[in-house]
Amino acid sequence: MTRLRCAILDDYLNVSQTVADWSEVADRVDVTVFNQPFATTEAAASALKDFEIICAMRERTPFPRALFAALPNLKLMITSGMRNAAIDMEAAKEHNVVLCGTQWARDPTAPLTMGLILELTRNIGRENARMHAGEPLQKFVGMEIEGRTLGVIGLGKLGTKVSKLAQAFGMNVIAWSPNLTPEKCKEAGVGYATKEELFATADIITIHVVLSQRSRGLVGAADLARMKPTAYLVNTARGPIVDEGALLEALTQKKIAGAGIDVFSVEPLPVDHPFRKVDNLVLTPHLGYVTEDSFRNHYTQMVEGVDAWFKGETPRRLA
Repeated sequence: MTRLRCAILDDYLNVSQTVADWSEVADRVDVTVFNQPFATTEAAASALKDFEIICAMRERTPFPRALFAALPNLKLMITSGMRNAAIDMEAAKEHNVVLCGTQWARDPTAPLTMGLILELTRNIGRENARMHAGEPLQKFVGMEIEGRTLGVIGLGKLGTKVSKLAQAFGMNVIAWSPNLTPEKCKEAGVGYATKEELFATADIITIHVVLSQRSRGLVGAADLARMKPTAYLVNTARGPIVDEGALLEALTQKKIAGAGIDVFSVEPLPVDHPFRKVDNLVLTPHLGYVTEDSFRNHYTQMVEGVDAWFKGETPRRLA
């Protein structure tokens, strides 16, 4: 049997080979791991042109139509997750590329969301850094979240999970999204609000909608202007859902108290991005899914997917 080439993309932490057993397919594929992002589509095309199989990390490397056209050898692509907005699905179909995904055992983004909320309101990381730097006294005055109102944008599986965690901290929870109904909120045990009410009344707002053409720019300048000057915004969903220019202005002019952002319109976040210089902004490098459990789950299912494809099967195929 002719051995095929398999590329593992965006393995920034170099864990793909240790959390999953790739020896199961070692007799049929030669695996190459890419630890750094590609600067351009052209760079990706040049590096990947000889590969028949690509294992992609969801929404890291974009796969537009032009990239599929430049990869004539590509036959199978497996992405982490069961959707990937960075992949042109129609182009993949036209180029006869089989698309498969991996399923989540659990989604660790909800606890990260609460972690960002706690960092914004209690400054744990900042005080830790000051202690290690030898600063003698504390600097920040915290805000208690018990009794405060959390506004959840998007009450799907993840938004509901965050709501329950927030309620365990004693928070009042209200929710809104374009299709959300008062009945759905009642089922989830949270209050319903209009978009305007949510932004005007919530002490902390957290975003949990899927990125689509409909949700791109969903949170804009007018929404941020409705927020209390003491309120915080948290985004662990996708960067383009929030107008980053409007958020930058709201933060630098102290129109809101701060924000915790794990996702960005351009990832990795450029080193010269103005977000890096804002003192009331907590930044994390898209940590939502970055846990050992999550990586083990995704990479193990990628191995299973490659093995199954060789046997003529396509488990977890993307529509």
